[in-house]
Amino acid sequence: MTEQAQLNYHRIAEAIGHIRQNFRQQPSLEELAEKVHMSPFHFQRLFTEWAGVSPKKFLQYVSLAHAKQVLKAREATLFDAAAETGLSGTSRLHDLFMKMEGMTPGEFKNGGEHLRINYSFGQSLFGQILVASTPKGICYMAFAEEEETALAVLQQQFPRAQFSAAADAFQQDALQIFTHDWSQLPQIKLHLKGTEFQLKVWEALLKIPMGNLSTYGSIARQINHAKASRAVGTAIGSNPVAFLIPCHRVIQSSGVFGGYMWGPDRKTAIIGWEAAKANALP
Repeated sequence: MTEQAQLNYHRIAEAIGHIRQNFRQQPSLEELAEKVHMSPFHFQRLFTEWAGVSPKKFLQYVSLAHAKQVLKAREATLFDAAAETGLSGTSRLHDLFMKMEGMTPGEFKNGGEHLRINYSFGQSLFGQILVASTPKGICYMAFAEEEETALAVLQQQFPRAQFSAAADAFQQDALQIFTHDWSQLPQIKLHLKGTEFQLKVWEALLKIPMGNLSTYGSIARQINHAKASRAVGTAIGSNPVAFLIPCHRVIQSSGVFGGYMWGPDRKTAIIGWEAAKANALP
């Protein structure tokens, strides 16, 4: 990412953070522009280029998503009904059927020994991203502010694996999800390391349609562990594949968006962007 692109991202992230914290006050274009030290005209143009919608429209989507979530949180059967639709729903994410295949114990008994992992850095609307893959599919994906630090975190996950700086077809397919019509993309294969419980939670996340939100309690009920909301939260926090496994779509039952491994402002940005995309669908 160029220095100017990084500056633009941080400006928009700061504006999004302000919207997230103050959406109840419905901040004006002028207030948001002043917050990032830009003129209203240039701020609106930059925000629209980055997020795909105007600041006003983005604020509306964030506000609407919050209002809908508060209402839904009071009627759990709405979440249950959404979960039962599985991957046969109408959203574009459902059209992109993501298969999950847990890695064998033998592949990980010694920290990924004999496992070959390719990795590369790419760009997304939400910042630089590190994506890694085995010969079977995507095994890791994370937003990466600093390449050296991000690579070190990946290597800690698989300390004995053989790493190669190489972009393969799995990675290229995964990165297209930020820029292409999801219904036209090839299947994305995930090759994941996790316990049986974690895999169930991550699979449940894939069933949340784009533009919709769920809660920890709803996910717990969906995997038949109704009293395991805290354990579900831990599994969601261990999600190794940013965005593709949409842990950003899970919020607190109160309607508060809550934390995110890659930053709460980024989570709000993704939720707002997906809401915009979903509302634009025919």
